[in-house]
Amino acid sequence: MVALGLILTAMLWTAPQGALAQVTAFKQAVAEAAARDADIAAFYKASGYESLWTGRSGRERQRRVALFKALDQAGNHGLPAARYDAAGLQAKMKAAQTQRDRGLVEVEMSRTFLQFSRDLQTGVLVPSRVDRAIVRQVPYRDRTSYLVNFSKSSPSGFFKALAPKTMEYTALMKEKLRMERLLAKGGWGQQVPVSTLKPGQSGDAVAIMRNRLIAMGFLKRTNTQTYDTDVQAAVQQFQLAHGLTADGVAGQATIAEMNMSVQERLQSIIVAMERERWVNQERGRRHILVNIPDFTAKVVDNGKVTFETRSVVGANKDDRPTPEFSDVMEFMVINPSWYVPRSIVTKEYLPALKRNRNAVRHIEITDSRGRKVNRSAVNFNQYTARTFPFAMRQPPSKGNALGLVKFMFPNVHNIYLHDTPAKNLFGREVRAYSHGCVRLADPFDFAYALLAKQEANPQQYFQSVLATGRETRVDLKAPVPVHIIYRTAFTTPKGHTQYRRDIYGRDAKVWKALSNAGVALRAVQG
Repeated sequence: MVALGLILTAMLWTAPQGALAQVTAFKQAVAEAAARDADIAAFYKASGYESLWTGRSGRERQRRVALFKALDQAGNHGLPAARYDAAGLQAKMKAAQTQRDRGLVEVEMSRTFLQFSRDLQTGVLVPSRVDRAIVRQVPYRDRTSYLVNFSKSSPSGFFKALAPKTMEYTALMKEKLRMERLLAKGGWGQQVPVSTLKPGQSGDAVAIMRNRLIAMGFLKRTNTQTYDTDVQAAVQQFQLAHGLTADGVAGQATIAEMNMSVQERLQSIIVAMERERWVNQERGRRHILVNIPDFTAKVVDNGKVTFETRSVVGANKDDRPTPEFSDVMEFMVINPSWYVPRSIVTKEYLPALKRNRNAVRHIEITDSRGRKVNRSAVNFNQYTARTFPFAMRQPPSKGNALGLVKFMFPNVHNIYLHDTPAKNLFGREVRAYSHGCVRLADPFDFAYALLAKQEANPQQYFQSVLATGRETRVDLKAPVPVHIIYRTAFTTPKGHTQYRRDIYGRDAKVWKALSNAGVALRAVQG
C-alpha cells in the first residue's frame, strides 16, 4: 500500500499565503507547466490558476488521498501502474520547497490524474492502432471535463464511477484476482504429456489430466487412475467452457486448451477488461451481441440473454475477418436479393467469367440502371477489376447466398446478419468461413424475437411475408443496437469462466500492446 501519511502531511509550505510574490510564483509555475497540455492549460486558466491538489484545505487533502488510493488500485484493473509512478509523484511532493515547486507538482498531479482517469474509463489503448479491423468508436470524454467534474465531486466517488459498471467487468476483475492468487500457488500443476486420451484408458497421463481437472474446478477430488465416467463428465464440462465439441474425449484440441497456463488465461482476462473499457457506455436495454470467437449471436434484454443462436463469421484470410464495431439495426429484408459486393465481383466472379461467360449462372449481371445484361453480348476479357462496368445480383430464392432473411444495420463495412443455405457449417467447432458478414443458424427464430416487440403473432407475420416470395423490407419500430465484439474470455452468471480461441490473433496483439504500455502479470499472495 502507498504510504498515505506522506500525502496527509505533505504540502505544508511555509511561505506566507497572502504574499503576492509567492502567489504569483505559484500561478506562473502552473501556467508554464500546463502550457504543454492544452486541456490542462484551459482548466487552470478558467480557474484563475488556483490549486486543485496542493493547497492546505481539507478539500484538497481529500483529493490527494483519493488520487493515491485510486492509483494504488491500478494493478487490480489490469492498468500499467508504472505509467502513473505514484511513488515518484509522492517524492516530488515531499521535495517541493518553494511555491514554484508547488506549482510544478500541481500540474504533474493533474497530468497523472488525467492519464489514469482516461485509462480506467475508456482503456489504455487506441483500438484501431492495435488492429485496423477493430474499428470501435471508443466513447472518449473531454479531458478538461475530468478536471472540472472532479473539482465539483466527491473525490472518492469520482474515482469509483470511472470503471465500467457492467456485471461483466466486475466478474472479470474478480476472476483476475482469483487467477493471480492461483498463479502465486503455482498454477494448475503439470501439463498433460500426451496429445490425446480416450475414455477407458488409465495410467500416469490420465492421472495428470485428472489432477489438472481437479485444480481447474471441473472434477471433485478423486484418486482414480482411469478415464472413467466421472473424468469423462469433467472433460465434457471443460469442453463446454472452452467452446469445444462436448464429446468427453480429450482429443488434440481439448488437450491443447487444457494445457494452457494460468499466465495465458490471465492475459486473456486482462485483455477482456481492456475491451470492456472500450465500450464503457450504455449499450441499450435491448441489444444484439455478436461475439466473434464464440461464434454466437444473442439478443439481450435488460442484461439477460433472451435468445441465442450459433453463428458463422468471417474467414481468417485476406480481407474477410469480421470487424469489431457497434451500430443500430433498423430493418430486416425478407426474401432478400444478394447484391454481390464489388470485391467479390472483381476478385472471384470476373476471372470466372473471363474463362467462361456462362459461369455463375445463378447470378444476374446488371447495368448501372439495374437492368439485366445479356452475357452473350459482353466480351468479359476486355475488362479489368477497375474498369468492369457491371454489378451482379442474385434474386431471392432458397439458394440465395443470404438465405431467406437478412438483418440490416447500415454501415460502411457492409456487414450484416443473415440466413444461409450452407447449414452444414453450423455443426463445426470453429465457424470462420464467411466473407465477413455474420450468418445465423436460426435466422427465423431470430426474426421472431425481434418482431415480438411489434407484432402480436411475429411468427405468423414473418411467414406470411416470406410466402409471397417478394423482396420485402420490414422496419423495426424500435431500432436495436448491435455490438460486434471479440472476447476470448468472458463470464457467465453461474459456472466457469469461458475461454475461446483467438481465431484472428487480435487478442495476442492487444496483449502485446498492453505489455508494451507497461501492463504486467502479477502473482498475489493470499
